Amino acid sequence: MAVLAKIRQRSALLIGVIALALFAFIIQDLFTRGSFGQSSKDVGSIDGKDISFEDFRVKVSNVEKSGQGITSTEAANRVWDQEVSIALLSSQFDKLGLRVGEKHLLEVLKSDPNIGKNPMFLNAAGAFDVAKFKEYFKANPEAAQYISEKEKDAELNAKFQIYSTLVKAGLYTTVSEGKLKYEMEANKVNFAYAAALYSSIKDSEVKISDSDIVDYMKKNEKKFKADATREIQYVLVEDKASKEDEAEIKSKITALLNGRVEYNAKTGKNDTLPGFRNATNIAEFVNSNSDVPYDSTYVPKNALPALDADKLFSLPAGAIYGPYIYGRYYAISKSLGFKAGVNAKASHILIGYEGSQTPNQKEKRTKEEAKAKAEEILAQVQANPDSFMMLAFTSSDDSSAQQGGDLGYFGPNQMVKPFNDFVFSNGIGKVGLVETPFGFHIIKITDKQDGIRLATIAQKIEPSEATSDKVFTLATKFEMDAAKKDFNATAKELGLKVAPPVTAKAMDEAFGPLGNQRNIIRWAYDKETSVGDVKRFEIANIGHVIAQYKSENKSGLVSVTVARPYVEPILKNKKKAELLKAKMTGSTIEAVAKSAGVAVQQATNVTMDNPVLPGGVGQEPKVVGNAFALTANKISAPIEGNTGVYVVKNISTIKAPAPANHAEYVAKVKAQSASDASRILPALKANAKIEDNRLQFNY
Repeated sequence: MAVLAKIRQRSALLIGVIALALFAFIIQDLFTRGSFGQSSKDVGSIDGKDISFEDFRVKVSNVEKSGQGITSTEAANRVWDQEVSIALLSSQFDKLGLRVGEKHLLEVLKSDPNIGKNPMFLNAAGAFDVAKFKEYFKANPEAAQYISEKEKDAELNAKFQIYSTLVKAGLYTTVSEGKLKYEMEANKVNFAYAAALYSSIKDSEVKISDSDIVDYMKKNEKKFKADATREIQYVLVEDKASKEDEAEIKSKITALLNGRVEYNAKTGKNDTLPGFRNATNIAEFVNSNSDVPYDSTYVPKNALPALDADKLFSLPAGAIYGPYIYGRYYAISKSLGFKAGVNAKASHILIGYEGSQTPNQKEKRTKEEAKAKAEEILAQVQANPDSFMMLAFTSSDDSSAQQGGDLGYFGPNQMVKPFNDFVFSNGIGKVGLVETPFGFHIIKITDKQDGIRLATIAQKIEPSEATSDKVFTLATKFEMDAAKKDFNATAKELGLKVAPPVTAKAMDEAFGPLGNQRNIIRWAYDKETSVGDVKRFEIANIGHVIAQYKSENKSGLVSVTVARPYVEPILKNKKKAELLKAKMTGSTIEAVAKSAGVAVQQATNVTMDNPVLPGGVGQEPKVVGNAFALTANKISAPIEGNTGVYVVKNISTIKAPAPANHAEYVAKVKAQSASDASRILPALKANAKIEDNRLQFNY
């Protein structure tokens, strides 16, 4: 008997067992995590400054309710990052003694359009009126609470503006840096070189161990610094339809094509029920037999399933196509006829005016002025239709101006009525002028799509109960066996594949290709979970994930699994370099090239600012730098470059004449370093003592 059937037979017993287990879990949870045994009332601390859980919880809840469609973990991560940033920056503000006055706060508040552009706070000239602003909040105590919160944010923003200005003012570029920039751009070198490329040695000839990668990371710790992580390996047992299930669904949907005889218990007679071919009420028939409701709209060819679009679109009225697979469904479709011009494509130039829904922000126009301008543009377009795109770029008040006025395809009644009526009442190429609440539109109809109306019965391809039982039995067996034996060997015995391990941080949500599976990561970080533990998770619409907590990485470096794709090629090239250098012997460039089995090549007018070698080799700054360092006719020792080992011979170095001043190049370097101020926060975080207790609160 199937496993699910056994479960059903024991449902009453199971309910009792589950209730007892749940009660035990709640009691345990109260002692281990809840009010009886909470180890901390703070969700974390930054340099000794605590973040209370209650304040944090309220902020997370507010972010969740903000309508941005983010998960609770995403909200917690966002609020945590914000709290860390505010704490670190506030500490800097306090050390510097930064203060802001009312005038500065008002300037920050005014930058919020809800305040600065609010008609309640504007004077007769349309400018922000401080007296009106203050009077409003004085007369409205409830609103005063709102502005009080706003002022806190405004104070932080104002202080940050001052702080950021101070930091940027402290960044400067010297004349020496400008001089170096000039020389790197202007000085040139000509040289000959012999290149033994790394690609000449097969990757299989050099092996890189895990310890090699760890040693490299330790020597380059800043590049590979990371939070503590846990590695989780897993097996996915998919709960999907078998071939037998698919065949049954296909057979079932095919049977709907023709009528069937069914016994009527009320009349005591057999009724002949119509099939899909001859059903009179097609909508009712579809809705009674399909997992997808009847859709009466006409659809263009490009909206049909790609593989079957040609055949579906060419169906004559009354003809049937299928069964065919459409995504996760088996489907049959019946043509209910064609209709011309179901969708249209148009471009427009919008001329707004004061009082319309899209007024021009730079040029204030009356309605009469806007109409006159629209008529002038219409005349230009009619005289030269090819000018439409450029006129849209330069004149339209709509965001579509950036696309030359192109609005793409749209269906009937998606646009306001005057616009809709013009487009769907005229042919391709027609240009005209209409007025809507948004302003005056110069419209050009650029294309139309014909459509077909299909009645489609679609039934989902999903596993039968018998198939799901087998999947559940297999997943459960693997879970039990893997808990006692080797995870990988057990998977192999049962014909299952172990997926590449997932390396997860404590507050991650994404679990490899399976997306958001926060419950698996939370389990791996639970203090009750030990290395080697195995647990099965049921994933809706996917199947069963059997996970094993494989290892923990407390080193402060990323895991070897994560680092290998980046580090391995570097270390392989280093090993290859030693093999290649051993070959590159000789007192002349020609002799070196011969010993390495390569040809001597030439590089001309190469600069340090653009150290690219000819022939598609790419950038080789070490090679070019060595060429500059040599005197004429001297050859270098072997140089480990990006793509191989090089020996170079300087032919000539051409030094550019010194300019009157280096101001232009000082400005270039200054522009390149303008973003350096953005590195403040990462630097503060790297040096801070941050304690994160969010896991204690089940985030």
